[in-house]
Amino acid sequence: MSPVSHDIQSQLHQLRDEAQNALANVTTLEEIETLRVEFLGRKGRLTNIKRGLKEVSESERPVIGALANEISDAIEGLLQNRLEALKKEAMKERLSKETLDITMPGTYQPMGSPHPLTLVTQEVLDIFYGMGFSAIDDNFCPEVETEYYNFEALNFPPDHPARDMQDTFYTNVGPNVLLRSQTSNAQIRHMEQHRPPVRVVSPGRVYRNEEVSSRKGVLFHQIEGLWVDESTTFADLKGTLHEFIKRFFGQERPTRFRNSFFPFTEPSAEVDVQCILCNGEGCRTCGHHGWLEILGAGMVDPNVLKGVGIDPEHYQGFAFGMGVERLAMLKYSIQDLRMFYNNDIRFLRQFKG
Repeated sequence: MSPVSHDIQSQLHQLRDEAQNALANVTTLEEIETLRVEFLGRKGRLTNIKRGLKEVSESERPVIGALANEISDAIEGLLQNRLEALKKEAMKERLSKETLDITMPGTYQPMGSPHPLTLVTQEVLDIFYGMGFSAIDDNFCPEVETEYYNFEALNFPPDHPARDMQDTFYTNVGPNVLLRSQTSNAQIRHMEQHRPPVRVVSPGRVYRNEEVSSRKGVLFHQIEGLWVDESTTFADLKGTLHEFIKRFFGQERPTRFRNSFFPFTEPSAEVDVQCILCNGEGCRTCGHHGWLEILGAGMVDPNVLKGVGIDPEHYQGFAFGMGVERLAMLKYSIQDLRMFYNNDIRFLRQFKG
């Protein structure tokens, strides 16, 4: 073996011994990484030794090259073994300091439950799902709406009182932009994109500039329904709503239809349910009338159908809208709808779903 080859061979063996001695004194993971860079890094000591291989004769170069690879693997193995040893020592020390007594009782974490308004909304939707309705995705029916979808497309005359700012929250987002006062905007947007037959329900939040009381608020929730087909009648409307009321309130709860008026339906009606709190005798919640209105309904006005490109000579439909808070008050005998928004845990934990 030539002197050059012998010298490189000696350097490689010495490098392995130095690495072994250095690793014996290592106590941290950071020190191991520092040694890895020193011995095996791109600019490390092993790389510098390998640069001398070009001085070795071609006949001896394979032998010296194989030894260099062997030393590299050996140092890598020493580094890995020391790393694993340090990790085990660290884990052992941590376990000794963080002893866990598995016999100790766990900390009680109370479980949450759906909000009562969520429970009522889901129950109402499930009933209408069972009658063949599907839900409109509320993401496509914005709460910040234009006057066109909130009023004009629903056949509200320009001078209708509901357009007055006493009832509607207008915004400074842009001209004629407001917070929707009803979820009926969902019906218009849906009919613009879908042809009859249409049978949908749409839940969502609405806003009205009204005095807050035990029965009213500036923010509340509605569920709108729409059925448009070739032979839909008012009898279908009454049958659908009676079936809903029967399933939601039970067979024995008295109900009544009253004539009413809405710009987007003709004829129109309101549906009342006998007050559950006083059984019709009269109380503060029902205004001492014995009845509580739960929804408005009617046959879709031909002008509304024309506005979305549906021929009222071939198609008829009915629509209805109900307040979720009012339904929840009757369902759970709650006298003040403001209780749904006070976040009193004593009140909310009574509803388990």
